[in-house]
Amino acid sequence: MITIYHNPRCSKSRAAVALLEEKGLTFNTHLYLENPIPKNVLLTALEILGESMIRKNEADYKEHIKGKNLQGEELVNAMLQFPKTIERPLVVNGSKMALGRPIKNIEEIL
Repeated sequence: MITIYHNPRCSKSRAAVALLEEKGLTFNTHLYLENPIPKNVLLTALEILGESMIRKNEADYKEHIKGKNLQGEELVNAMLQFPKTIERPLVVNGSKMALGRPIKNIEEIL
């Protein structure tokens, strides 16, 4: 099952949903600002995608994470505390994950 961790206010996230719909795929939509991403999913995403998971231009990143040299579970805990720092959209298809920046990343895991 495909899951998209989605922020409907984000144009890239909306484009990812449109891509999945256009392809006629069944998927779950998880609004991560309302309902946190499961910690194990974020840990795996950080392992697979690295620091590209983090929105370094976000005010919360600059204020609460930058310069603290957080890694692994500590970094994930900070991302969960400040979810706007999580890059979006994150699409999970089984054991594969991709960020929709650029959108072609998602196509590669479908």
